[in-house]
Amino acid sequence: MNGHIIVCGDDSLATTIVDELNNSGARIVQIATAAEVAGAGVDRALAVVSVGSDDALNLEIALLARRLNPKVLVVARLANDVLREAVADDNGPGAILDVADLAAPSVVEALLARTTHPFEAAGIEFLVSADEAPKDATLREIYGDLAPVAVIRGENSPTPGEVVTCPGRDLHVYAGDCTSMIGTKDELSARGIKVPRRTATRAHRSVRRRVFDAARALRDEVNPMLFPSLGVAVAVIAVSTAVIRLSYRGRPIGWVDALYFTSETVTTVGYGDFSFASQPTWLRLFSVMLMFAGVAITAILVAFLADLLLSRRFVQTEGLRRARHLRNHIVVVGLGSFGVRVVSDLTAAGYDVAVIERDENNRFLSTAAELDVPVIFGDATLRRTLESARVDRARAVAVLTQDDMVNIETGIVLREMLGPRVLPDVVRPHVPIVLRIYDRALGSSIAQRFGFDHVRSTVDLAVPWFIGAAMGLQVLGTFSVGQRSFMVGAMLVAANSELDGLRMFELSTQTRVIAITREDAPVNLHPRRDAWLRGGDTVYLVGPYRELLATLRKGRPPAPAAAANERAS
Repeated sequence: MNGHIIVCGDDSLATTIVDELNNSGARIVQIATAAEVAGAGVDRALAVVSVGSDDALNLEIALLARRLNPKVLVVARLANDVLREAVADDNGPGAILDVADLAAPSVVEALLARTTHPFEAAGIEFLVSADEAPKDATLREIYGDLAPVAVIRGENSPTPGEVVTCPGRDLHVYAGDCTSMIGTKDELSARGIKVPRRTATRAHRSVRRRVFDAARALRDEVNPMLFPSLGVAVAVIAVSTAVIRLSYRGRPIGWVDALYFTSETVTTVGYGDFSFASQPTWLRLFSVMLMFAGVAITAILVAFLADLLLSRRFVQTEGLRRARHLRNHIVVVGLGSFGVRVVSDLTAAGYDVAVIERDENNRFLSTAAELDVPVIFGDATLRRTLESARVDRARAVAVLTQDDMVNIETGIVLREMLGPRVLPDVVRPHVPIVLRIYDRALGSSIAQRFGFDHVRSTVDLAVPWFIGAAMGLQVLGTFSVGQRSFMVGAMLVAANSELDGLRMFELSTQTRVIAITREDAPVNLHPRRDAWLRGGDTVYLVGPYRELLATLRKGRPPAPAAAANERAS
């Protein structure tokens, strides 16, 4: 077998990749271990795709495949940042990818209600921007030469909620329809589409604020009996100091010496400087009582301080204390590899974040501390835990644990807490709730059944990158419009391929060509329907990834047999 694709993995991501590759007409050979790579014909394979959940296995297969065939496309999934960067530096053809890196931007956009998606193609900065149609008209009449990506029908339309993918510019839209258009910033501005700027500024804590917070935490979280015990100790020392100063017989003793002698007695140190041996009987009996009282008080204070220093309560409640003072923040549930990437992106964008995590030994806690993000430990499916993160004052909530059932249950609880029955829209604006559902079929069903607007399947968001890399498509970005996922990609039109000599209007109606580059010619932006494609052109497309893959197949060189027949004819 020649030109086949070797795939390793047994989870939902691998299964989806295999299904999509089969649907695209690719020949698949599945393996389970690195020992099977050589026997799978890696020397004749088009690509090797290792996407299981085991980083060690993926790394082994990637290195072995590259050694056996330096020209094969190697596409591997690695969650470890250090390994991924090291392997990617010298990987050769292919890509080293991480699901969290690929899926996090879509979650961040949903949390921030961003309506623009930037990407670069042909050396030009493009934006996909959502806008509301101001009137009943065609897309061409409203937006001119801007390339339409999708239209979501509004209430004024005969078919509200319908999503039209990559429509023509002559599509008639109604006032209130949501339109997504592609163009440069200047092109969008010329058509009255405003590009929002980031206005968030994260509230950084000053040194004074940190000291104040630490003092308040010490007050709130230590054993309540510590302060009375300290008061008793101070009182005993003060009274004893006065008694010794006024009653000691023999050598003169001042207030400082009296305090020093009292401290010696209470702590049972006794350096020999002073002694009760020659003092009156009542003062010696008083010293006996003072020594026993000092031992007891010292033991109690040491116990309370040890409880404070050795227990985790102080650390655990630090997040609760800080979250009480947050407003307009974003709550992230789950501090896994995916959650910590979302948290990093949000803090880098200038937003305050609070995290809810169940595992007190989570390995990403140090990262959260470096980002100065409070972590609240508890079960996110409980109202009390969510309330402690002040979700009632949050601007958005992301539920990103690794358990789909926990995410669904948490989402339902959040919907009940933040719904209009509890907090009417007149009092509080809509709070986006973003759910991470690993399996895309389950995610689609959950969104439809429970009415969640922002369900993100990590499989659905990551699959286009892996498949595109395996089939030679340069993936430039992905974004979502509603619940639909779109991909931006670049492909080379091979000579004598199906696309060579094809005109634009003959391409799939579900893809949008935004630019064409060819040697010794300027970039052709927003090419017309009658523009021709030639071998050697680089075409930049936007659309659902299945449609882009179908177009990619047409742009490949013809098979040897087909080419021979064409030459003979």
